[in-house]
Amino acid sequence: MTKYHTPVLFQESIEGLSLQENGCYVDVTFGGGGHSHGILKAEESARLIAFDQDPDSHENEIDSDRFTLVKQNFRYLKNNLRMLGANPIDGLLADLGVSSYQFDIPDRGFSTRFDGPLDMRMNPQQTGSAADILNSKTQEELTTIFRLYGEINNAWKLAGAIVMERELVKFKTTDQLKAIAKQFTPEKKINQYLAQVFQALRIEVNNELEALKELLIQSTDVLKPNGRLVFISYHSLEDRLVKNFFRTGNFEGTPEKDFYGNLIRPLEPVNRKVITPSEEELKQNPRSRSAKLRIAEKR
Repeated sequence: MTKYHTPVLFQESIEGLSLQENGCYVDVTFGGGGHSHGILKAEESARLIAFDQDPDSHENEIDSDRFTLVKQNFRYLKNNLRMLGANPIDGLLADLGVSSYQFDIPDRGFSTRFDGPLDMRMNPQQTGSAADILNSKTQEELTTIFRLYGEINNAWKLAGAIVMERELVKFKTTDQLKAIAKQFTPEKKINQYLAQVFQALRIEVNNELEALKELLIQSTDVLKPNGRLVFISYHSLEDRLVKNFFRTGNFEGTPEKDFYGNLIRPLEPVNRKVITPSEEELKQNPRSRSAKLRIAEKR
């Protein structure tokens, strides 16, 4: 079994699903199987379908006749549920972003802590790594990636330096990227800046925000009335999409109302205030500090 860490906001997310007897649930971010094990244990009559595109996670497949692992990106949710005869479902859980396990493997290229190949692919079998992007995109395209997905203010200067550097030597390793990026931020802000740079590239490599949008739209189609969506996000770009969709039914966050002034939306937010890790969890797992949990119910 591949070693993964304890899931973030574990108890809160399981409770948020409001598990029902003989219900059918989906964990679209299987990883180490922590949440999936929790669901199967909490409701012993439940059927669970999990998704994960990372081959490393497939080693953790649960041996149970109540469990099915779909080895694909969660953007293919609807088609797979239809093929499995599992539509509609009673609840869906998503723990977005990169797992601690993926961060801790230098060869995956996700972490700023190690030198490793500039990869960052969630699915190593897909084409287009972080190195490919750095070595092929124009300065304008790189600027857009860093500005939109990393919220980097001096994105144009950083992109220009990358384009100049690759004329001398192609980007292959994370250390090469860090050496360039460190020139554009004060020393006391290096860690935060590098995290933003790596986040931007990772989102671009894996098309993460578009996949999330597709998941949110499909989830309302496959959910039963009163079924629950439980989403854990780790940065503002993800959380904004989830929050807006839960509240308004669109990604812009623009409320639409009927003739009588009632909101037109497929979901009803369950927690008005976002749920964050407790002080105890933060002490045990500092990486959970940016986690935000939102729950919604289909109307």
